Amino acid sequence: MSLDGLLTALGAIANTLFVLAGFYIYLSLIRQIGARSPAEVGPTKQFGFPEVVCAVALLTWFLLNLVASILTANRPMQIETGDLVLNASVSIGLLLFLAAFLRFRGFDVNSLAGFSKPGFGRILSTGLVLLLAAYPLIALADALIQRFAGIGPGKQEIVELFSNSQTLDQRIMIIFLAVAIAPIAEEFIFRFFFYGLIKRYLGRATGLIVNSLLFAAVHAHLPSFGPLFVLGGCFTIAYEWSGSILVSMAMHALFNSATLVALAFPQAIPP
Repeated sequence: MSLDGLLTALGAIANTLFVLAGFYIYLSLIRQIGARSPAEVGPTKQFGFPEVVCAVALLTWFLLNLVASILTANRPMQIETGDLVLNASVSIGLLLFLAAFLRFRGFDVNSLAGFSKPGFGRILSTGLVLLLAAYPLIALADALIQRFAGIGPGKQEIVELFSNSQTLDQRIMIIFLAVAIAPIAEEFIFRFFFYGLIKRYLGRATGLIVNSLLFAAVHAHLPSFGPLFVLGGCFTIAYEWSGSILVSMAMHALFNSATLVALAFPQAIPP
């Protein structure tokens, strides 16, 4: 066997081991979640009909944005600073509205979302470890989509935004959106609220699947649907296992940060 063939074989073995390790870690988390007694689940107050109405309204909003994204998918992307500011304002507004709505309904958001459970160091280290375990699963999903669906990788929205930005101010705003605002807003809405609501009525497994489907769909990027579905599932498992939405927020922020670093240094970091 030639040296190139040996290196290729070793690379294939390493990739297989990484994928198996990722599966093992997340299956272990799922087993630990399933083994918990009802007393360990957390606060007893449950989402109800008003939260269902709120969720339907939010989903309608996301659906309208999804349709608009599909209709304008073939148009050249032109980045305007005002649009980025509006995007950030809408995300923050939705987050504040949902938090205020839940507090008005009598929910202890701080306790329910696990904001006070782990310390910063534990949040960051747990998020980093679980994200590293998720990467092989994301890569496997991407490879399967390309192999069996014949869909190329394409560019994710964050990559297109950063690549088409024209000024330093725009790039700083995109980084702020990707690393701070999007992880906080999306994790609170999708993992804490949508998943919590679906789990309340349909159970953990259905909540995991439906929530991951919604998370992948609202990004309106077909080539990334499979990887985003897996990523959303890993975020959900991390949140359910840790009991703190801060862990999935940290994972989301680290994932977006890694994407931007890979975009900034394409020669040093493989896609």
